[in-house]
Amino acid sequence: MSATPLTGLKVLELSHTVMGPTAGLVLAELGADVVKIEPAPKGDHTRGLGGFASGFFAAFNRNKRSVALDLKQTAGQRAFHRLAAKADIVLENYGPGTMERLGCGYDVLAPLNSRLIYLALKGYLAGPYEHRPALDEVVQFQTGLAYMTGPPGNPLRAGASIVDILGGLFGIIAVQAALRERDLTGKGQRVSSALFESAAFLVSSHMSGIAMTGEDMPPMPARKGAWAIYEVFPCAGNGQLFIGVTSDQQWARFVEEFGLQELAKDPRLATNIMRRDERAWLIPQLKEVIARHTQADVAQKLDRAKCSWAPVGQPKDLFEDAHLLATGGLLDVFLSRTGGTDGVKSRLPALPIEFGENRERPGVRRQSPRLGEHNAEVLGEAGFSAAEIAALAAKKTIVAA
Repeated sequence: MSATPLTGLKVLELSHTVMGPTAGLVLAELGADVVKIEPAPKGDHTRGLGGFASGFFAAFNRNKRSVALDLKQTAGQRAFHRLAAKADIVLENYGPGTMERLGCGYDVLAPLNSRLIYLALKGYLAGPYEHRPALDEVVQFQTGLAYMTGPPGNPLRAGASIVDILGGLFGIIAVQAALRERDLTGKGQRVSSALFESAAFLVSSHMSGIAMTGEDMPPMPARKGAWAIYEVFPCAGNGQLFIGVTSDQQWARFVEEFGLQELAKDPRLATNIMRRDERAWLIPQLKEVIARHTQADVAQKLDRAKCSWAPVGQPKDLFEDAHLLATGGLLDVFLSRTGGTDGVKSRLPALPIEFGENRERPGVRRQSPRLGEHNAEVLGEAGFSAAEIAALAAKKTIVAA
């Protein structure tokens, strides 16, 4: 068993921001040779982003090689055609019609390589909206995901680019299915995933609840939860824990651990549904009890009761998370907009998957590439002569950092 089962697959990635780079990262992490085709002369614009997006490039571009190619030049398009003729997968998340305007859409590439699988990552799948540009945050608001996340009257985007990432993952699922079909037929195809439909999928359970109850679903902060005890509890010394008691068996162990014999005998609290109806007085009483104990003491009691719990953490806490550190869940990555090993060395989460009896995790084989770092290497592997590569460089069809 290997944590790089896609070794041997050749991938050309034309992408930026999060959705496309996520798809490329998954393929690269699993062993595929992913070549990031960046627009010459400036490269992936994500390299220069700041603020909230300052970590995008470093987070999603390890294990890839970089070729900086100007697809607006005829020579650049021809060079890309030669690369695509030998590729297994082309993936892109450019705006609607961009690849077609550049002469590098699926209709052009398919006759050059009948086995090619072309993944188009877009804002919308086929339909009335398909020509619109879209962003993660746009579709969160469009589908009601932001409505469900924020408090009533204050819709709020999720705290991570979850739709971008999910859309990229759905795209990889489609690619894997197309690879399987290619094994049987010998032919590739175009597959696609999109932000809007991915966000819509995320709210499926809310739609189902509306259909079943005939009532609108309130935003999550105002929801009537399925479980009676399922929220944040303050502890002594300013600690906080999220606690979930989701079965009657857990409830019995919970009250025993905290010495709440009166609650254990209370007939109003016999089942989860009954406890849920008593939340108005039950939760304040439980909060008073929990607040007498330190966070560590509460955690120990919850472990013994086999109830779900978690500290109220921040992303920075994961750098030193004992579980991630013990299991290869954090990878050493150099964080830099320019790529290579010039940046700060830090830890970032690995793909959340493992392989085989040894539970092997995918790792880092390459740091994020410098712009055009692998121009000559990749083009040479595709059959370009040294003279041809030099000619492309002279025309600035390819550039290197």
